[in-house]
Amino acid sequence: MSGHEHDAGHGHASSTKLLVVSLVFTTAYAGVEVVGGLWANSLALIADAGHMVTDSLSLGIGAFAAWLSQRRASRRHTYGFARAETIGALVNVLFMLGVVVWIVIAAVERLADPQDVGGVTVMIVAFVGLLVNIAVAWILMRGDKNMNVRAALLHVLGDLAGSVAALAAGLVIYLTGWLPIDPLLSLFISLLIGIASFNVLRDVLRVLMEGAPEDIDIAEIKQAMAEVEGVVEAHHVHVWSLSSSRRALSAEIKLDEIGDWDAILPQLQALLSERFGLAHSTLQPETQQTPDHAGLSSYR
Repeated sequence: MSGHEHDAGHGHASSTKLLVVSLVFTTAYAGVEVVGGLWANSLALIADAGHMVTDSLSLGIGAFAAWLSQRRASRRHTYGFARAETIGALVNVLFMLGVVVWIVIAAVERLADPQDVGGVTVMIVAFVGLLVNIAVAWILMRGDKNMNVRAALLHVLGDLAGSVAALAAGLVIYLTGWLPIDPLLSLFISLLIGIASFNVLRDVLRVLMEGAPEDIDIAEIKQAMAEVEGVVEAHHVHVWSLSSSRRALSAEIKLDEIGDWDAILPQLQALLSERFGLAHSTLQPETQQTPDHAGLSSYR
């Protein structure tokens, strides 16, 4: 196992532990916040409670996905289960968007028909929830920032913002009695969570569609490989992500002399690994007389 793969494996193990610890914290308080939200009749607190329940589910999914991604490759899954973290992140984001839709619908209904809210209860429950979410966010931010952890952290940060909104709503209602603040703050938090969710969803879809990572410039990679002595050009270059921490490349390398390949190959692999973070590369040599592969769709 290479050093890169060892670090990735250690990172996945670390993220699994952090997700499990965060799951215990979140689940322990989720029930309390659900009861408090129903008792106070606060939409902001109920939304925060519902969000916290989905946090528990998302952290559970994330922990399972992180564990599954550590499994070794098999005959049917030759790349291993690295994509499990991406699938876990996708499920979490879709859950989060569903919660946002539910909060928006409920908030619009509350604006049309304001209801009494227990301001003191809201403030007490929201404040404790805020402390719990700060603790969980701190735990997650200490770990490996892979896509799965980012999606789980998105839930927790959204819930933290929801606790702040619920706390503010309780304070305003207690001091002024102005009830529309409860659904209005819920709508504001939903907007912030929705924007963050779409950002993570974009990254997830790029991995699933095998798009090149944002920080990878394929033209720069081709130029760098062509500068290695004995290489004429690199073409049919493909770069994709196996997961947020593992990337792969395949390319065809046109050479001056095919006999130089044994010396050129390690130079290209070292270049790709050290300069571009591409530890997994598949390179096929050919000479200038080798006919090009007609009809092969690729980045040329």
